[in-house]
Amino acid sequence: MTQEATPAVTFINRELSLLQFQCRVLAQAADPEMPLLERLRFLCIVSSNLDEFFEVRVAGIKERIRLGIRDASVEDGLTPQQLLDAVSSEVHKIIHEQYRLLNEEILPALEQEGIAVLRRDRWNEAQRAWVADYFENEVSPVLTPIGLDPAHPFPRVLNKSLNFAIELDGLDAFGRDTDAAIVQAPRALPRVILLPREISGIDFGFVFLSSILHAHVGKLFPGMSVLGCYQFRVTRNSDLFVDEEEVTDLRSALKGELQQRHYGDSVRLEVADNCSDTMAGFLQRQFNLSAEDLYRTPGIVNLVRLMHLPDRVSRPDLLFAPYKPGVSAALDGDKRDLFAAIRGQDILLHHPFERFAPVVELLRAAADDPCVLAIKMTVYRTGTESILMEHLMRAAQKGKEVTVVLELMARFDEEANIGWAARLEEVGVHVVYGVFGYKTHAKLLMLVRRDRDRLRRYVHLGTGNYHPRTTAFYTDFGLLTCNPEIGEDVAELFKQITGVGKATALTHLWQAPFALHANVVAHIRAEAEAARAGRKARILAKMNALLEPETIQALYEASQAGVEIDLIVRGPCALRPGVAGLSDNIRVRSIVGRFLEHHRIFFFHADGEEKMYLSSADWMDRNFFRRIEVAFPVLDARLKRRVMKEGFRVYLADNCMAWEMQPDGQYRRKAPRGERRSAQQTLMDSLVQAAKP
Repeated sequence: MTQEATPAVTFINRELSLLQFQCRVLAQAADPEMPLLERLRFLCIVSSNLDEFFEVRVAGIKERIRLGIRDASVEDGLTPQQLLDAVSSEVHKIIHEQYRLLNEEILPALEQEGIAVLRRDRWNEAQRAWVADYFENEVSPVLTPIGLDPAHPFPRVLNKSLNFAIELDGLDAFGRDTDAAIVQAPRALPRVILLPREISGIDFGFVFLSSILHAHVGKLFPGMSVLGCYQFRVTRNSDLFVDEEEVTDLRSALKGELQQRHYGDSVRLEVADNCSDTMAGFLQRQFNLSAEDLYRTPGIVNLVRLMHLPDRVSRPDLLFAPYKPGVSAALDGDKRDLFAAIRGQDILLHHPFERFAPVVELLRAAADDPCVLAIKMTVYRTGTESILMEHLMRAAQKGKEVTVVLELMARFDEEANIGWAARLEEVGVHVVYGVFGYKTHAKLLMLVRRDRDRLRRYVHLGTGNYHPRTTAFYTDFGLLTCNPEIGEDVAELFKQITGVGKATALTHLWQAPFALHANVVAHIRAEAEAARAGRKARILAKMNALLEPETIQALYEASQAGVEIDLIVRGPCALRPGVAGLSDNIRVRSIVGRFLEHHRIFFFHADGEEKMYLSSADWMDRNFFRRIEVAFPVLDARLKRRVMKEGFRVYLADNCMAWEMQPDGQYRRKAPRGERRSAQQTLMDSLVQAAKP
């Protein structure tokens, strides 16, 4: 890095870069060429992403302010308060655009297609009668209105729950002059209700729970006048804290922490835009929030409620065309012996364009095969239902040695993983929770099988989670191999995680927190040295986030040495490309489309050796230093060419879904000139099979 450069010039703030990603997702909702119901889904994804952003990132900023930290960041030059102000400004802009799209474009377009959210002021007599009956029979019995007075303090409000603040006038049956009440919507109640077709008069007519309650809130306070009824929602700090020195049983400690997650410190208050200033101020005081933490919405306060509406509407013409993942050529034929196929060659799987089924089938076969003696697997996220976990339990019940490294601290999946831990242990699986203080994020599956007169290790390594559902819409690579040296490396990793002892050098795998960062930086610097010596040098990398300062500095120095660098970074990127004298030779692009770009790929020319690595790790501090991660090489020349083509070339040629990062941190969408080239569509065309709707 040049000595003259200042942090604010050389680094982009993580939170602001992450908000730029939300803008790119929101652009999908604004794209008129996108199927209409998918536009609605993208709109909801932005809201879901913002929820997590506040629960984790904004909560962290507020915690720094609470601790009195006023110094500017060394990396981006912003103080915590300046950053919070900038975040608030950007999020308000995003929310304004969200609701503009919803109210002015998407909902009117859906209504033209016979799909409508019926507003209270447009209900006819039949609809009002149906809603009244629904309120009496389905809603009212489970509501508990709480009048606010000295005997009824402000209730505890669950994180992200739907609530209503009511302004009242008059005396109640006890002579109390209560001017405010709170009604909490139970989580058991659906937020969006589909009316019968004969009542709605259209194919798909929906009403919001909030509309139903607004229409009948007076029935909850008989004899009193309802002056106002306002939706509100509070977002809370959802980070979990477990003290390493105090914990003796991580699972038990987490169970206790999870109960408190719903009631962490408040970080955001959302209210409907019709909320009176008096009530908004009252709510702010209750949650100890300032004006910059208040977000008014011209519509429902939680767009995530609409996420499942596309699935409730049988209109495939308004959705992405269905597809059927392809089958790897090495595994073509349902009756092929998987173990024989893997012995014959390394096999690359590219999801979601190719089936994840071979991984599931491998685990199923291992559970049934008497020659398989042991199974070891890491699990970060797998969902509340998982056929993979079922196969692991069945294998243990059949007497095999099954070990699962289950990451209990996978954010927002803690509860599901705790449940799996209990179920796995019940059937005799050896369950370990990794290494305290280091999340186990590596994706590893190893089978030990007796093949004739010798034991052989069969290994799957991946860039994505063992989660059968997300493999249908996350882009990831997986490698099936029985390379003995890679197998030995994986066995050593499991030994480190489940046991104790010093880390030993691995032959092929780069492991965090010990060697991954050092190897990445060393290979970047080796390319720089090659360029200075006049030799060919090239770096290509694809990941979800690029934030680690030393890696960014090494990339800057490589650019200044003349190395051509192309980076495909889906989300936050702290590196500034194209800055004269600093990063002239670096280009950064982000791909946002139908599938969530998720694979991590690192390529270094390496004086013609052309090293290609796939990884579970982004180039971030946490992945390099606070997680157990791996990067694994693609050794087969044929597969290396395939990764280059499918992981880089089609993405660098994309002129439809690609966004190019500018030196100031803003992104500009590529405009097609001539032939339209979408990386995801290209991969679908070449790898998937035609699917019937």
